[in-house]
Amino acid sequence: MSDAIVDAVATELLARETERRDGGRLTEQHAGLDLDTAYVVQRELIARKLAAGERVVGVKLGLTSRAKQQRMGIDSPLTAVITDAMAVDVGTPLETSELIHPRVEPEIVFVMGQRLAGPGVTAASAMAAVHSVHAGLEVIDSRYADFSFALPDVVADNASSARFVVSPDGFDPAGLDLALEAAVLRVDGEVVDTATGAAVQGHPAQALALAANALAERGEAIEAGMLVLTGGLTDAVFVTPGGEVSVEFTTLGSVTLPIAPEATP
Repeated sequence: MSDAIVDAVATELLARETERRDGGRLTEQHAGLDLDTAYVVQRELIARKLAAGERVVGVKLGLTSRAKQQRMGIDSPLTAVITDAMAVDVGTPLETSELIHPRVEPEIVFVMGQRLAGPGVTAASAMAAVHSVHAGLEVIDSRYADFSFALPDVVADNASSARFVVSPDGFDPAGLDLALEAAVLRVDGEVVDTATGAAVQGHPAQALALAANALAERGEAIEAGMLVLTGGLTDAVFVTPGGEVSVEFTTLGSVTLPIAPEATP
C-alpha cells in the first residue's frame, strides 16, 4: 500500500465533490488502488471531512444485492460512513445544485441500540442490537462519470454517499417481518418501482451482520446510537429539479423528498 496513492486518490475525490465534477476511474490512474487500499482511502477521506467539522452519525451498506455481489466478486456488502453533513431534514428540499448527478433509492434504516462488533455476528444477534427501524431515502452521487467504476473506485468514493433523509417515526424491530416489508417508490406521484426487504441480502439483518463482520476485519464496529442505511431496495432513480421522490412502506410509513427547483440565473 502506498501512502502517495491514498493521498492522491482522497485529494482527487474530495476535489471532485467540492467542485461538483465527475471524472474517470481512479483505478485506471493508480494500479495500486486495490480493495484494501480503497478502504484506507475511504478512512482518509472521512478523516478530512471530520477535520473540517463534520461528525460521523452512522454507516451505510452498499451492494447488498446478492446478484450485484456476484458480478463484483464479493460475498458481503460494502461499507461506508455517513456524516451529519449528509442528513436532510424531513420536508427540506434536496439542493441538486450542491451535487453532481444525484439519484435516490429507498432504504430500511436501523438506529442501533447496542454496539455491534464482529466477528461472529449473526442476523439474530444483529437484529437484537437494533433499537428502532425507520423508513428512509438515500441520495447517491458518484464522483465518477456515468456512475462507471470498478469496486475499489466506489469503495474509495465512500460508496457514492451524498445525502439521506430518515423518518423520525421508529418501530420496534421485534414486531416486524422485514423480509416481507414492502416499499413503493414514487417519482412525482407516479409508481416507478416496488420491492420488499428481501431485496437486501434476503433480510436487512443479514446485511447488517455481514457488514459488522467485515468491519471487524478492519478493526471497526457499529456503535450504539448510529444510523445504518441497510441498502437500496430498488434501483436508484434520477431526480428532476422541482419534483419529488417518495417511498411508502407497509408498516414503516412514508418519506417524501422534495427536489428544489433550479435556481433562477
